Amino acid sequence: MTIKLHNTLTRQKETFEPIDPSNVRLYACGPTVYDYAHIGNARPVIAVDILFRLLRLAYGEEHVLYVRNITDIDDKINARAKESGITIRELTDGTAEIYQADMAALQALPPSVEPRATENVAGMIEMISVLIEKGHAYAADGHVLFSVPSMPNYGGLSRRNRDELIAGARVEVAPYKKDPADFILWKPSDDETPGWESPWGYGRPGWHIECSAMSARYLGDEFDIHAGGLDLIFPHHENEIAQSCCAHGSDRMARYWVHNGFVTVEGEKMAKSVGNFYTVNDLLKDWQGEVIRYHLMSTHYRAPMDFSKDGLKEAKAALDRFYLVLRNVEVDELPEAKPDRHMVDALIDDLNTPLAIARLHVLATEANKAPTRRKKAKAQAKLKASGELLGLFGSDPDAWFRWTPDSVESLSDADIEALVARRIEARKEKDFAEADRVRDQLAEAGIVLEDGAGGTAWRRG
Repeated sequence: MTIKLHNTLTRQKETFEPIDPSNVRLYACGPTVYDYAHIGNARPVIAVDILFRLLRLAYGEEHVLYVRNITDIDDKINARAKESGITIRELTDGTAEIYQADMAALQALPPSVEPRATENVAGMIEMISVLIEKGHAYAADGHVLFSVPSMPNYGGLSRRNRDELIAGARVEVAPYKKDPADFILWKPSDDETPGWESPWGYGRPGWHIECSAMSARYLGDEFDIHAGGLDLIFPHHENEIAQSCCAHGSDRMARYWVHNGFVTVEGEKMAKSVGNFYTVNDLLKDWQGEVIRYHLMSTHYRAPMDFSKDGLKEAKAALDRFYLVLRNVEVDELPEAKPDRHMVDALIDDLNTPLAIARLHVLATEANKAPTRRKKAKAQAKLKASGELLGLFGSDPDAWFRWTPDSVESLSDADIEALVARRIEARKEKDFAEADRVRDQLAEAGIVLEDGAGGTAWRRG
């Protein structure tokens, strides 16, 4: 199996060749746990999850190490905890727990290791000390800064010139800086701000050094893949490379850099002010996790994506079809099957999930048309194994149709009978749009309609 990935470092699609096939190493930037994850935060999780699943298929589950950090040192965390009247640990523990539950609901596998920044400060202090010793960092007024001019090829990932680097970093103008592009590795803390004792006084690390220290601890000086959103290329990932390479005396931090595209919502940039700010936690009240996941996978991970309620409805309809194919069969008793070769071919070509999803529909059609029970079971098994590689079909088919959104009130038998009568009347009047609307309303409430020669029967799914 030859996997190809678009490498941001070279701007080319390349054949993936791990440093050590028996120890494939993957790092992804995790959440800053001061608030619920929004849909833009979820997209890289799903993209990396698919990559993780594919690597495990190619090299074996025991040979792939996936690290995703939790940032629990941040000024936004400090401000939110103070505003909420709780301790920083209470805020970060609670938010991290919700984040993990939300990502699990999206069928994302947990990372192999999930280190917290607060548990790795000693490693950050050690790395900063090495950078100072090697002339790549300096202490000034209780701060420690990385000296960007000390690294001649700084900017190689983002490919920005010096003026763009300074403007893009939105650098703070400070008298203790030797160069406007220099960035903070350590900063002082006052009595009300969390901090740690260090050679430079009581303080806390900068954001960028956190990932450099944690990736080095768990994956080594150089590892295979570093992933994240396009918004992290500069300055975060650029600064990670600078810190890591200069501290370790290496040419590379990671061989392959994989970045997912931006997300808009309902055609606009996501913002609370325009009412299109969707958190995963809120969406899960109205949509099954697999529906959200399917919608996120329906666009290639590197392309811009517009997340919409219409897209969720289309994803729900598609998954309903798949689960209908898997229904009325003992899923646990299906014969063993491997993922479909054509679907795997789509994924190994830079994680082409739209093409992989299209292949799932072909497999569903083949299962429906299977001429014998035995061939149907084989086709169903292949469909299920293929969907599982994409992180789908994690629900029991019957449970899938019984699920009801939190926003949908339970309907009484009288309510259902009235809606069924309204649908029958709409069909007689050839008002098929209204008939479909009523049917969808009942389906959302978990009501299954069965049209037959004797009329329309209904049952609770």
